[in-house]
Amino acid sequence: MAVIHLNAESFEKEVLQSDIPVLVDFWAPWCGPCKMLGPIIEEIAESVDHVKICKLNTDEADQIAIRYRVMSIPTLILFKNGQPVATSIGLKSKSEILQFLNS
Repeated sequence: MAVIHLNAESFEKEVLQSDIPVLVDFWAPWCGPCKMLGPIIEEIAESVDHVKICKLNTDEADQIAIRYRVMSIPTLILFKNGQPVATSIGLKSKSEILQFLNS
């Protein structure tokens, strides 16, 4: 599955109303660690099908970032049944993220 790029309008449908777990990568284009995480997120999206992988640019959807108390980026939030169930802050390896998805 390809990475889904979210915006304020698509967040509810793609994340909150999803019938499968959703990993949201909160990022910004000026963030160095976010740029390093990007290819890892793309790779994971191509290799998993039990979790929807999404990216949300915090510069373009700051109200959503505020709602979920994203204070540092990159932040990964795992949503299940429309609720955030796990959070990971900072650059992580592919294996760490895959383990996070199983939390």
